[in-house]
Amino acid sequence: MELTGTVIALLPEVTGQGKNGMWRKQEFILEIPSQYPKKVCISLWGDKIDQAGLQVNDSVTASIDVESREYNSRWYTEVKAWKVDKAGSAGGSSAASQGGSALPPVTTFSEESDDLPF
Repeated sequence: MELTGTVIALLPEVTGQGKNGMWRKQEFILEIPSQYPKKVCISLWGDKIDQAGLQVNDSVTASIDVESREYNSRWYTEVKAWKVDKAGSAGGSSAASQGGSALPPVTTFSEESDDLPF
């Protein structure tokens, strides 16, 4: 699933020690534009924090997974980003421009023209 919007807040990075070693997590708030804008808290884990290099007011598209887990009869839901593309970055803009340039130019046909191959 993908969400596109503007980063309106970066929460402090959190670190800890788990059974598999050190971990780090940073959450950011993404505002999704619509008639009634929505705000979503999204988590980045480990090296993805450095790869994203997010700043407040960045326009981004986040590829996310939504996961819920139970603990002591309560359910907790987390939205995890596995990829974040900034607007105007090479990944996002090249895909859009390649899609646009791959189509042949539009031609119009008139009844007087005999350009048909058969």
